[in-house]
Amino acid sequence: MIVTGIRLFNRDCGKGGEGIDDLPAILHEAIPATTQHIDSQIQIAQDQAYRYTAILEKAAKNPLMSVELQPYMLKEALYNVRQYEVFLQIILSDVITCAQEVEMMTKQLGAQLEQLKMTIKSKTAVPTSQVFPIFIALSRLWTSFQDETVLISVLSNLTTHLEPFLGSHDLLFPEKVMQNLLDGLTVKTDVCRVKEHLEDRVHLVDFRKQEWLFPETTANFDKLLIQYRGFCGYTFATTDGLLLPGNPAIGILKYKEKYYTFHTKDAAYLFAENPEHYIDLIKDQQKKLIQLLELHQQFENPPFIFSSRMKDVDKHYIKPITKCESSTQTDTHILPPTIVRSYEWNEWELRRKAIKLANLRQKVTHSVQTDLSHMRRENYSQVYPPKDASTQSMREGSTRVPRPQIYLAGLRGGQSKITSGVKVNLTRAVDET
Repeated sequence: MIVTGIRLFNRDCGKGGEGIDDLPAILHEAIPATTQHIDSQIQIAQDQAYRYTAILEKAAKNPLMSVELQPYMLKEALYNVRQYEVFLQIILSDVITCAQEVEMMTKQLGAQLEQLKMTIKSKTAVPTSQVFPIFIALSRLWTSFQDETVLISVLSNLTTHLEPFLGSHDLLFPEKVMQNLLDGLTVKTDVCRVKEHLEDRVHLVDFRKQEWLFPETTANFDKLLIQYRGFCGYTFATTDGLLLPGNPAIGILKYKEKYYTFHTKDAAYLFAENPEHYIDLIKDQQKKLIQLLELHQQFENPPFIFSSRMKDVDKHYIKPITKCESSTQTDTHILPPTIVRSYEWNEWELRRKAIKLANLRQKVTHSVQTDLSHMRRENYSQVYPPKDASTQSMREGSTRVPRPQIYLAGLRGGQSKITSGVKVNLTRAVDET
């Protein structure tokens, strides 16, 4: 790990690290491409599901047309394409999570490299206790980048391998057949269906026993675990399995700690009259759609449910907050307390103290000192602290010796051949200085 961290640092400085791929750059290119590809596949699946839904919705109102469409297995095709859409949504959610992890790790990698540069700078020797932990952290970050690269590759391959399931619909239902079936029909998206009944809402006065939830009165409204993956339970039960999206704006019915949405206001009213009847109809008719409609809790031993999914249902369950407890607190004593500890309000307590004091006046205190207690009392003494002092035992003195001044004259000679010099001593006496 230390060697990997050193190579990564050298690669960032441009002094080595040959053969190391730029994983952050690869991920920043791969993630948008994978997301765009999954979004396009989801759009294709949704368009196909909208067309199937329009045909089946018309067939539900026309029994003769329903008999004619039975050999085409349009309902099974709708289930298949909706399940394909759900799988792609799960994969897209994993890709988005991976993108968030990569963004966070990229910031951490830049921070670690910057810290390492500030620590090393131009030093020839750095203590190992300072740089080795950073090298190890770099290696672990790079390992995480490798894991995310593998995950993106797996998710991309999974999406590619799921594409044949969508392509089989073109073989079973050619464009000419679909155009004939869609003749005179209006294909509506899930958003358009929701907007059609946006103004219709359940009136609470019509229901005294049921509890209805609305966006403006319920916290975590968007995070509620809706039954049947958000599809209308009434429509599914009464039309032999037609999947129409529910509209939460109409109102969410809370029944036995579970939440149901409906396509129209009328469907909500009819379902609320006898919820158990419609729930049993759905349970008896469509046991094969346990995964698509998330019916895990309605079956004790489902034959093909992943155990991990069963455990996660309750863990991700979010309860709505419709009521809350609130409390307020005020100061008991706003001003600083002035409590007299010696105060007594009890008359008998005051009498008891008075008798005690009167009794003490008749008592005498005696003290005795024995041989063992002799000299054992505490003594205190006080001394002056020492002070700095200095004395001088001798005096410094100095004397000055007269400077000798002697002059010589006649040394240069004169007219006579004999030189005669004169020496004059002008030095002053000692006592004159």
